[in-house]
Amino acid sequence: MDNADAAARADSARKNSPFLSTKEAAHYLGLKPHTLVKMRMQKRGPACRYHGRYVFYHIDDLDAWSKAHSK
Repeated sequence: MDNADAAARADSARKNSPFLSTKEAAHYLGLKPHTLVKMRMQKRGPACRYHGRYVFYHIDDLDAWSKAHSK
């Protein structure tokens, strides 16, 4: 999935579902997916939810984390 597709999916998800995949959440925050994975492993990134083996981020959690970490 390229960035344009990820952006389109993130926009669609914002309208239809509040949950984003790691790749979509990273794009939403302006980060690389690997950075978000590392942050999750170190317990210092935005809150996430596990659905089986899949990880999802709620838009409200991303917004709150971003606001709390903006300069």
